[in-house]
Amino acid sequence: MKIALVSPYDYPYPGGVTSHVGHLYREFSAMGHDVRIMAPSSNRNLERDETDVYRIGNVRKVHANGSIARITLSFRLSRRVHEVLTAERFDVVHAHEPLMPSLPPTVLMYSDAVNVGTFHAYRGSYYGYFYGRPVLRRVFNKLDARIAVSRAAKRFVRQYFMAPYRVIPNGVEVQRFDPRRVEPIRELMDGRPNILFVGRPEKRKGVGYLLRAYPHIKNAFPDARFVVVGAGDWNDSRYRRYIERHDMHDIQIVGRVSEEELPRYLRSANVMCAPAVSGESFGIVLLEAMAAGVPVVASNIEGYSEVVTNGAEGFLVPPRDEHALADAVCSVLQDRGLGAEMGRRGLETSSQYSWQRIAEQLLDLYVKTGERAVASYSPAPITVPNPSI
Repeated sequence: MKIALVSPYDYPYPGGVTSHVGHLYREFSAMGHDVRIMAPSSNRNLERDETDVYRIGNVRKVHANGSIARITLSFRLSRRVHEVLTAERFDVVHAHEPLMPSLPPTVLMYSDAVNVGTFHAYRGSYYGYFYGRPVLRRVFNKLDARIAVSRAAKRFVRQYFMAPYRVIPNGVEVQRFDPRRVEPIRELMDGRPNILFVGRPEKRKGVGYLLRAYPHIKNAFPDARFVVVGAGDWNDSRYRRYIERHDMHDIQIVGRVSEEELPRYLRSANVMCAPAVSGESFGIVLLEAMAAGVPVVASNIEGYSEVVTNGAEGFLVPPRDEHALADAVCSVLQDRGLGAEMGRRGLETSSQYSWQRIAEQLLDLYVKTGERAVASYSPAPITVPNPSI
């Protein structure tokens, strides 16, 4: 099967959708399928550096959903898109965030393949969908099958585009995070409790509430250490200034780490804290911690609550509540048996989200969607000229 994976986001800049696309590329390729990626990129040498990737469109930074989306806003993509589709003749075009400007909509409007769309985002409302429905409906109708990564993402998109959606979640590299295969960070294995935060320095990720919880946790565990990893400009962030202003010595800001290093930081953690306040359609960072056998403390928001069961793999606490956050973290640190049991349950739960299982579900959907498309196809009747005329 020849498959195109289309992303609206800067490739390969770190991000949930980009990671999702990359994992599917590897899984499908390992299964023997012919796969290409189509995405905008700030790397002008992308096609030379990355095989099977088409760079289409320059990247602009746009504020969206409490974050910064790195997308292309060019509406001059049609010629390049048409060239790629004509040359490759894909069986399936799988567009991620299919209505996001401007690459996925352009690809879908020109595609004659089986078109599949995955909706990743979740938010309370979105003016772009509300006001853009008359135009976006044409693109939406090009989809032969529609996927949402969670029930929260499904509820969000159905507010604007009512249709059947199948929920197929994000996945996790179970083997990469397996604690039996990963060496911890030696400097962090000195007996002190390590509280890990993984994310960007954005307001919706809730790191500010973790900083407010800091004095309460340190009061109970004076030797506790906070470790912060994730892409973004932490050095110039207000969180760095807050840490310096309040003389928080035991917060170690690591910043962006490689794919190889992240499992090691998780392996070194006693608890992973995810205090996001909104806008999370799915808890990928929670899954990664669970795959590493680390108990989690996370906000009880849509997306996160679909991954973690409160009291099982970790604790879910009210968002924007630093006291509840601190109490939950302290509960895990205080009871080592509880933390170990939560870690064990996390390993069991995360195994259900392996990328191989996700890829198999998608391939099954591709085949069934293609069969329905063939079955419903009815060619226009052939008109035979009347010889008597």
